[in-house]
Amino acid sequence: MDIAALAAELTAGHPDTGAYTTGTPETAAAEINLVNRTKNKTSLTGDEMFAATDATDWVGLTDHQQLLWLAFTGKDSLDPFAAANVALVTNIFGGGSTTLTALAALRKEDVSRAGELGLGTVSPGQITEALAYT
Repeated sequence: MDIAALAAELTAGHPDTGAYTTGTPETAAAEINLVNRTKNKTSLTGDEMFAATDATDWVGLTDHQQLLWLAFTGKDSLDPFAAANVALVTNIFGGGSTTLTALAALRKEDVSRAGELGLGTVSPGQITEALAYT
């Protein structure tokens, strides 16, 4: 646990909800561990992306577009925010498709503030330690 980073977060406050209730370590731990933030995923598997393909969108693709999609999603790991990847997927499915909407949701994940900061799950004891940190 990075106690210095936790101490800095407790001092700064949650970016959405403000000051932590530091008078009770249990409450502060619950607040920082609450899943109420969204984080971009750094990678997706091709299988995850293919599974998000809408069946109606799929049958609407040309044979060439289907082959492109199969080749693209055959990769083990894909950067869901890489400009070239986004452009290819948009080109294959067109703007506003159900598949694009599903992929946009898939490339994000809900996390706690502690998870977003890479602190893992914070315990009340770690809150107490961070409050004493100087």
